[in-house]
Amino acid sequence: MNPMARVPSASANTSMVVNCVAYRNNGQRIGDVDIDAISDVLKEPDTFVWVGLHEPDETLLLQLQEEFDLHDLAIEDAQSAHQRTKIEAYGNSLFIVVQTAQLDNGHIAFGETHIFLGPRYLVTVRHGASLSYAPARRSCEHTPELLALGPSYGLYSVLDFIVDNLLPIVRDHREELQELEQSIFSENFNRDTVRRLYDMQRDLMTLRLAVAPLQDVISQLVRLHPQLIPDELAVYFRDVHDHVTRVNDSINAMREMLAAAINVNLSLVTFGQNEVMKKLAGWAAMLAAPTLITSWYGMNFQHMPELSKPWSYPLIIGVVACLVGGIYIGLKRAKWL
Repeated sequence: MNPMARVPSASANTSMVVNCVAYRNNGQRIGDVDIDAISDVLKEPDTFVWVGLHEPDETLLLQLQEEFDLHDLAIEDAQSAHQRTKIEAYGNSLFIVVQTAQLDNGHIAFGETHIFLGPRYLVTVRHGASLSYAPARRSCEHTPELLALGPSYGLYSVLDFIVDNLLPIVRDHREELQELEQSIFSENFNRDTVRRLYDMQRDLMTLRLAVAPLQDVISQLVRLHPQLIPDELAVYFRDVHDHVTRVNDSINAMREMLAAAINVNLSLVTFGQNEVMKKLAGWAAMLAAPTLITSWYGMNFQHMPELSKPWSYPLIIGVVACLVGGIYIGLKRAKWL
């Protein structure tokens, strides 16, 4: 066994320390190391360390700060899981906050990943809804020639993994919207349809607030930090930027479609109510004619037209029938009935 490789100590909280691995600058994995031994590993030339944490406590973060000489403000931000997407430079290191998202029972659950990047280390701190970055790490280890470019290639793999997980969310919402369209154009009003459309619009609004700033973060990585992002990796980060742009454009298109769907649904409901009111008004008009005529003959006056004639009753019935029939035909032609 390589003398630098160590098994994490029993005192380390395995639920918080997901991985702590040392690599040589040729991209080859050295082995797992204990958190306490990171500074010893970094004393060796041509090495770097990749640490993965999940919701660490203050003690563990302070321990990492001591091992990597991290800035106080960055550690303070990493303790809180309510940061906006951003990138901050502290000397020759970077602190990056990225919003993550996962589908949970049809709704989007949001989380955060805080990333510390230095010339010889990469630290990822996951909070909330976020998948493990073990697949991204394995992908890097399968391409040691690219991992030899340093921790920045690990950063690329993590960012690419985060962005790729956003595409199924947008795709799922698009498919659900297509299903809801059938309910939107049905004859019966469904309150659950409107509620789900609103929930989708709210989720996508929150997702857009998480995705849109990531475009600027990746642009800054390529343009402003050449000491940490070598030119050989610029094309990879631009590829992630293209993916983020595509996700952001898809979200904007989905938001417009949802807004249109909500407006169409409300318009159809209003149209349906108007149709009902037109029919009620039409039947009321047909009932108003005989009501008016019979009310005249219901008045207690001695002298009234045709009151004493034997054919008066059938005549009034005929007049009422013709009048109601004429109103009915007129309303039918006007498509009120």
